[in-house]
Amino acid sequence: MTTESTKPILIVGGGPVGATLALALQQNGILVTVLEARDRGASYGDQRALALSYGSRLILERLGVWEMLVPQTTAINTIHVSQRGSLGRARLKAEDYAQPALGYVLSYGALSQALDGALLKSALVNVVHNAKVMHVETDDAAALAEYSVAGSGSQRITTQLAVIADGGNSLTNITGIKRSIKDYGHSALVTRVNSELPHENIAYERFTSAGPVALLPNGDEFSLVWTGKDEEIASLLETSDEEFRKLLHRHFGDRVGEFLKVGPRLSFPLRQASLETEVIPHLAIIGNAAQTMHPVAGQGFNIGLRDAWQLADCISKSDPQTWGEETMLQAYRRARHPDTRGGLLFTDFLVNVFSSELVGLPAARSLGLGVLDLVKPFKQRLISKMSFGR
Repeated sequence: MTTESTKPILIVGGGPVGATLALALQQNGILVTVLEARDRGASYGDQRALALSYGSRLILERLGVWEMLVPQTTAINTIHVSQRGSLGRARLKAEDYAQPALGYVLSYGALSQALDGALLKSALVNVVHNAKVMHVETDDAAALAEYSVAGSGSQRITTQLAVIADGGNSLTNITGIKRSIKDYGHSALVTRVNSELPHENIAYERFTSAGPVALLPNGDEFSLVWTGKDEEIASLLETSDEEFRKLLHRHFGDRVGEFLKVGPRLSFPLRQASLETEVIPHLAIIGNAAQTMHPVAGQGFNIGLRDAWQLADCISKSDPQTWGEETMLQAYRRARHPDTRGGLLFTDFLVNVFSSELVGLPAARSLGLGVLDLVKPFKQRLISKMSFGR
């Protein structure tokens, strides 16, 4: 038996991006239904590190969840950017830009738990857990989502606006969606490491010909993101902890001394993806479902939060009768395009330029880092982009 209902706004995906949208909408008195594939609390133990920009902190403050996150976050007060094999480097300091921090590191699980806690307090948001979306379709009048809860019978929701915020898991079930995908042939290894020297709230971004390596201060440790060719990362996953620590020291250098301890290692493939599809009536796509980018510079997740915040703003400022109509969705697209497109181009540029060993390019990169370190307007523009987008 199939049950049917009608809801004004439907969000597919209750992770941080979908939850941010739901909370922003409920602040404007808008009823929201969220379909989340996982059980409540399933992600709370997820220790993957997220690097939040200062702008993302402001969004979370406005949603009323930042205060409960503070004890679990580590501030990034300085970013140290360098290139292996050269003297060029740049240092960005929060104190130079009137910000309390350049960014913050916390776990995916901690952020999910805080957002879920805020959702539970809202009478305007209904979160349906264990909801598997089988199909989403749209026409000129509305969107229709078909789903089941914990394997039960089929249910349908008709909505003025369906928002896909599940990382793209539902896109294969939607007719007309096209994505442009660029596979870098690289993977990222993530883990936590202890170092001989304290991190002093400094984040390190070190470019090598094999790919960038990032160390993010996280509690008393560092969260490590080590990128490289797929086969190289696969090999690193298989080495002993002792050998891995030696290889990391050789690859990264001496800035934090010896690496003393390494946690469990995981990896994921790196690719860039973006939507080619024009506006589809009564359908919006945000976060990683809309664009996926290389983790260099930590832009992807923060752009996703800005997607959610901007979409909530567009919805709340529109007549409810026009929710999901092409005019509203075009306005959202125009507002977000400079930021999302800029993020895709910026991260792809960094990967391509800093991984090339063309004659003369390493020296030019070294000079470029030196210039960046000396010219304050360049640094100011970079900090503004990393904090707030375009």
